[in-house]
Amino acid sequence: MTEIRDLLLSRIRDVADYPQPGVMFKDITPLLADPAAFTALTDELAGIAGQTGATKVIGLEARGFILGAPVAVRAGLGFVPVRKAGKLPGATLSQAYELEYGSAEIEVHAEDLGGDDRVLIVDDVLATGGTAEASVQLVRRAGAEVAGLAVLMELGFLGGRERLEPALAGAPLEALLRL
Repeated sequence: MTEIRDLLLSRIRDVADYPQPGVMFKDITPLLADPAAFTALTDELAGIAGQTGATKVIGLEARGFILGAPVAVRAGLGFVPVRKAGKLPGATLSQAYELEYGSAEIEVHAEDLGGDDRVLIVDDVLATGGTAEASVQLVRRAGAEVAGLAVLMELGFLGGRERLEPALAGAPLEALLRL
């Protein structure tokens, strides 16, 4: 795992003062552009999907789509996008949540998840945990079970893990990189 961790870290670029002054943005586009690094990331996350017994993978808009879709394909599972409110046609379930600077809402197609599904939620970064917590609630409201949450990197200093642990109710939270 150390070799993969080093590879992943070497392909993540720090961008100072983006999107606002004082923020150090973790840019994963160099990782995505490197086939070896992107394949290693996909393989690791697909392994987590297998370990959790997931039947479907959810990717959170927008970079969770980029990571979650190939993970689902590699693991032989279905992929379900979780979108910002108003982006999906048809019947949806929605979940509102609070951000540090306001509120937001995410949605999933109601028919894409059911009682037989065990769902692995995939995203690029776990920061404060608001979006991830809302996705956990959304999966459960759809009648599915949360198999776990897997992220490329966790920004531990923002407290997302502590916020999520009660909502996950024992389901694993796996971060390939903890920064």
